[in-house]
Amino acid sequence: MTQKIVFLDRESLDAKVRAFSFPHEYKEYDSTWTPEEIVERLKDAEIALINKVPMRAETLKQLPKLKLIAVAATGTDVVDKAAAKAQGITVSNIRNYAFNTVPEHVIGLMFALRRAIVPYANSVKRGDWNKSTQFCYFDYPIRDIAGSTLGIVGYGALGKSIGKRAEALGMKVIAYDVFPQEGLVDFDTILRESDIITLHVPLTPDTKNLIGRDELAKMKSHALLINTARGGLVDEAALLEALKNGTIGGAGFDVVAQEPPKDGNILCEADLPNLIVTPHVAWASKEAMQILADQLVDNVEAFVAGKPQNVVEA
Repeated sequence: MTQKIVFLDRESLDAKVRAFSFPHEYKEYDSTWTPEEIVERLKDAEIALINKVPMRAETLKQLPKLKLIAVAATGTDVVDKAAAKAQGITVSNIRNYAFNTVPEHVIGLMFALRRAIVPYANSVKRGDWNKSTQFCYFDYPIRDIAGSTLGIVGYGALGKSIGKRAEALGMKVIAYDVFPQEGLVDFDTILRESDIITLHVPLTPDTKNLIGRDELAKMKSHALLINTARGGLVDEAALLEALKNGTIGGAGFDVVAQEPPKDGNILCEADLPNLIVTPHVAWASKEAMQILADQLVDNVEAFVAGKPQNVVEA
């Protein structure tokens, strides 16, 4: 039987998607956002490929033929999984593909902030070095990575990979996770003892605004907060206030609460030397995206063969 497959936001994946090995009809769209577009484009489809297209209960109700939502990402918060399960729709995701790209992005943000690379580079462009009375100047504080403490929130595969890299740089690593593991510390210890905190947990009702005003107040005044997971994990207004008044030393974010920030975002618009925001690209090395694309096809082929893999439960 020919399967109809529709990729709703193909533009979000800069990699080759190989042809499926079973009889199929394939169509792709650069982007899809409104519920009306989703329903129209998926009305005859058995398989939907998505990255960040919202698949809510009301939308799913209008798609009786849909059997698989193959998410081209690890996070699946864009899918109402309970509604999908009730409707007999399988949801799959991508796993263990970002083992280099996300850790490298985290380390890059750590170095950039700890050594004030961006504000110094910008100051040179402004002509500040030309005006200096000495061969160098110290407008922005620089701190070593070696000897500092990295606190990892979410000690899964990515957290462990970052931890190994941090230890190789001479850092002390402490970690917290909701799932018990030997050698972990509690969340309060992470907040109080870390020089740098990096977040690697999914966005759920329990983790929304995991870091707010109270948590920021417990951090060291020079501490950095790195978030390459989900924007909703941090209260953005509280973070901006903490950066401005010196409650913490800096932040490196690859995610914000609403993406893309079409209506504006306070972190994206802030002109602060101790804040770096990148456009959700920590996952997007060429190598990682190709691994993702290949696994996406693998997930679909496994499902069609009656052996679904990487299934996400409600």
